[in-house]
Amino acid sequence: MSLDGMPRRLFKITPSRLATWLDCPRRYRMTYLDRPPPSRGGAWAHSTLGAVVHNALRALFDLDPPRRTPEAGARLVDRNWNGEGFRDDEQAATYRERARGWVADYVAELDVTDEPVGVERWVSVPTGRIVAEGRVDRIDRRGDELVVIDYKTGRNPLTVDDARSSPALALYALAVRRTLRRHCRRVELHHLPSGEVAAWEHTEPSLQRHLTRMEEAADDAALATDTLAAGGDPEALFPPRTSPGCSYCDFRRHCPQGQAAAPDREPWALLAP
Repeated sequence: MSLDGMPRRLFKITPSRLATWLDCPRRYRMTYLDRPPPSRGGAWAHSTLGAVVHNALRALFDLDPPRRTPEAGARLVDRNWNGEGFRDDEQAATYRERARGWVADYVAELDVTDEPVGVERWVSVPTGRIVAEGRVDRIDRRGDELVVIDYKTGRNPLTVDDARSSPALALYALAVRRTLRRHCRRVELHHLPSGEVAAWEHTEPSLQRHLTRMEEAADDAALATDTLAAGGDPEALFPPRTSPGCSYCDFRRHCPQGQAAAPDREPWALLAP
């Protein structure tokens, strides 16, 4: 409750916002609160590659089902291609061809006549303390239930534990249930480079555990944000949390602690060899 007795405004979170807070409060402040925002580093090739694949698959489902062919998927990679972050044109061309193959192989295994319930669908769920929202890559219908699907293009295959422990996937499942008014417990990570699917079937207790942790993290972020707005010390409220990931932080140039904690990396360092 606020001082005047009115309820506190629900704090809005997304998976990326929550992950940023948990990873590093300083990066959270620089990303969402500082105005004007600090300058960012350049593009990362692995992020570019992931965005291209996501955009191609989104565009695929804009086509009529008979046109959703592997060849169409490969062409959509070309149409959405972006070479930012790659070492040179040769490296970009290599990964462009890989992405074409990933998408074509993935589409070849799909039942393209099975229309998704949602593609890049925005969903949200209010609780007593937060509004959790996000955009789901794809929502499928399996019998009477809905399934959350998240595309991944990272260098390493994923495991069942990655699906089980993901706050983002749990948030999506809760928000899909609230937004679409259908049962949703199953979440899936589709790793295009390997063609593997890591899936988890949540229970009510497991979803509640995720929600409780999200609410607790959001409470901490909201308190720090409100205290900053009231004149609090930004360095004390949003300290750096250093890790090897500091090598890949967009705000690395503004963070001496991050620079000391991890070495500089080339923008293509996280691409699969």
